[in-house]
Amino acid sequence: MEPVANYQCDVLIIGSGAAGLTTALQLADDLKVTVLSKGPLTEGSTFYAQGGIAAVFDENDSIESHIEDTLIAGAGLCDPEAVKFTTENARASLQWLIDAGVGFDQVHSKDDSPTYHLNREGGHSHRRILHAADATGKAVQTTLQKKALEHPNITILERYNAVDLITGSRIGKPAGCYGAYIWSRPKEQVETVAAGCVVLATGGASKVYQYTSNPDIASGDGIAMAWRAGCAVANMEFNQFHPTCLFHPNAQSFLLTEALRGEGALLKRPDGSRFMPDFHESAELAPRDVVARAIDYEMKRLGADSMYLDISHKPKEFIQHHFPTIMEKCLSLGIDISKEPMPVVPAAHYTCGGVKTDMNAATDLPNLYAVGEVACTGLHGANRMASNSLLECLVFARAAAKDILSKQSQRQALTHLPGWDESQVADSDEEVIIQHNWHELRLFMWDYVGIVRTTKRLERALHRIELLQREIHEYYSHFKVSNNLLELRNLVQVSELIVRSAMSRKESRGLHYTLDYPETLPETKPTVLSPKLITQA
Repeated sequence: MEPVANYQCDVLIIGSGAAGLTTALQLADDLKVTVLSKGPLTEGSTFYAQGGIAAVFDENDSIESHIEDTLIAGAGLCDPEAVKFTTENARASLQWLIDAGVGFDQVHSKDDSPTYHLNREGGHSHRRILHAADATGKAVQTTLQKKALEHPNITILERYNAVDLITGSRIGKPAGCYGAYIWSRPKEQVETVAAGCVVLATGGASKVYQYTSNPDIASGDGIAMAWRAGCAVANMEFNQFHPTCLFHPNAQSFLLTEALRGEGALLKRPDGSRFMPDFHESAELAPRDVVARAIDYEMKRLGADSMYLDISHKPKEFIQHHFPTIMEKCLSLGIDISKEPMPVVPAAHYTCGGVKTDMNAATDLPNLYAVGEVACTGLHGANRMASNSLLECLVFARAAAKDILSKQSQRQALTHLPGWDESQVADSDEEVIIQHNWHELRLFMWDYVGIVRTTKRLERALHRIELLQREIHEYYSHFKVSNNLLELRNLVQVSELIVRSAMSRKESRGLHYTLDYPETLPETKPTVLSPKLITQA
């Protein structure tokens, strides 16, 4: 008889941001839910999201317009069904958040009734971004986690890494997901969770790059675990680089929201001249990939460390009201944005691809779902439009919960699972090796697989990844797991998927720009990788 699992629940949710907590709250009235948080509850991408959430609230706007804008931004690779589904469910999902207590900014109309203040961001043809000043993610995260902590059917395990999914093939059961091995950081030991189904809500993989706007936990864990479990991934070549991260040694890639440009901020060269009108008819409101490439081009052309984002022509009171977080942060670094421009550089920001899912957020492994940035629903195509990401979390969390509840009677969670075998491993005395490999990976991914790519650079990157994979496999087999080892193992796996996807796309489209194939093909399709096909190759 296998040992009893350390934890048992109806649903295990790996990840505690907007996607994970929304899914948990949608399920918890009916099911026992366990939420795994890799760090403290607040330490995820949701908490740091500044801009807002897109939905049609303006009578002059329409769902059709939101659909059209999303399809244009996605550069011909969006799944129209996913775009339609998301935009049609946007307002109801936002209303659920509002009912939960999220305080979006309001203005008073002519008849003195309060209405929501709507921002406009790059790619949007209307003002349709609900926001809480410039800290929308913080408002969403704190509201959801308060409700989750208060719910008797939700158990939250903080400072736990997911190690691997427990699949039927691993334990001699029918195909499906039966739980996960998890590593307790406080106890420094691997434990088991038995669950009727598992939801991946682990966020993206931007930590594969040297410069990123994401928190430290964004190491592609869910994508790598799903791949090892046999799931297909899609569109991994499309990594969005946020055009404007604050360039300062003490800023830690602090994000400067798209809403700054939506409210009139201008991008300038070090000499004070504008450059975006030279690159796109929409200038500063061009899609993010265009803006990021323009900044990258100007930096390389001029040999400059950064470009500049300037909103100092706006009244100080306006800036203080709309961007209090950014103003406070910049002032702490000696930059008064009401009087001077902000130095900016692009940084890896969002993983548009991920684990392939359907409209119910289901993967191709029974009882495994993926919600949020970890997933590829088809919504974003080749380029995510601003403020569609938190929206995707909400819409597909609700869809996943609905599907899970409809199939709950068909599931029977196991209570016994095979324990983690570390009888043949030892404590590592070479942490420096992990740190070296970690830095090497992120540097060559930035240099070879960044904003502008070539076939030769991709080939070099893949060669280095294969060497690192062999080293890490040997290391993983002989030593006890640690946070850095688990993340490095996942980052290298995700890096391979990014490079293989990029090598297979013989064109430039959206976020994937290669000097060897600068043209866009007349017809294209998503890049889908399957573990079975890679193994056979």
